[in-house]
Amino acid sequence: MPTLRRLWFRAALVGIGLGYLVSAAPAPDAVRLRPRQSITTLSTSAITSYTPYTWYASAGYCSASATATWTCGANCAANPDFKPVAAGGDGDSVQYWFVGYDPSLNTVIVSHQGTNTKDIMPFLTDGDIELTNLDPSLFPGLSSSIEVHEGFADAQANTATSVLQAVQETIDTYGTDNVVVTGHSLGAAIALLDAIYLPLHIPSAKVTFIGYGLPRVGNQDFANYVDAQPISVTHINNKEDPIPIMPGEFLGYHHPSGEVHIQDSGAWMACPGQDNPSTECIVGDVPEIWDGDESDHDGPYNGITMGC
Repeated sequence: MPTLRRLWFRAALVGIGLGYLVSAAPAPDAVRLRPRQSITTLSTSAITSYTPYTWYASAGYCSASATATWTCGANCAANPDFKPVAAGGDGDSVQYWFVGYDPSLNTVIVSHQGTNTKDIMPFLTDGDIELTNLDPSLFPGLSSSIEVHEGFADAQANTATSVLQAVQETIDTYGTDNVVVTGHSLGAAIALLDAIYLPLHIPSAKVTFIGYGLPRVGNQDFANYVDAQPISVTHINNKEDPIPIMPGEFLGYHHPSGEVHIQDSGAWMACPGQDNPSTECIVGDVPEIWDGDESDHDGPYNGITMGC
């Protein structure tokens, strides 16, 4: 029997993939107008520097009771000195999340659960691709031209105030303004929204986003807004994972800058700009959904496969 993930991918091929047939190929003039950008290979030490955050993203899949006590098996053991402050979610209608402090990194950690194949609700969230404005009570002052995936916005709103309270408590308790938000898949989408949400309410926060298997979250104005903020953004995608090219650009979705693409060789490539079209980056490597391999979505990311 097909898994829920496979059923969702088949639905995506029908509902989204058909649009690629008529919309994916840019006009020749548009290609010529793209600026030439330099793609670089990350060093071994740079790749290794992401490892603690990869484990935190993977731990996002663990139950709130496990992360609240930091007893989530290998994911927790990889960062043994972590100090949990708060955790929540039910893994179904509300994604799991946790907040705490890493003393070796001197940073607040926020992690969100990704798409869980055992539950149908997250798939319904992913499937809701209508663009909408962000809630002005959560995101005050944002232009009405900024639009995001409605399902991702709802998922972030479910935990926003609890996460904000926990982040403020952790900052107050441990005396650091450094905040890293992370997650995989749907969790990465929620975390990216957190990355622009938290500074609106904690202006002193120095926010870094590190996401894995990130789908496109919002429109061009959203991507431009993210790029214009004083936050560090890195979204890492693995080989032929098709999720990062969804929803399609033809639907108005665009990635912010900060892509790192893991090639089949294992090399990690830093891809400048938004939706870099090079074959060394995800848009060029996976031009259509059917060119992707869903088994690449969970990793491995430098030897770490997402899940609890």
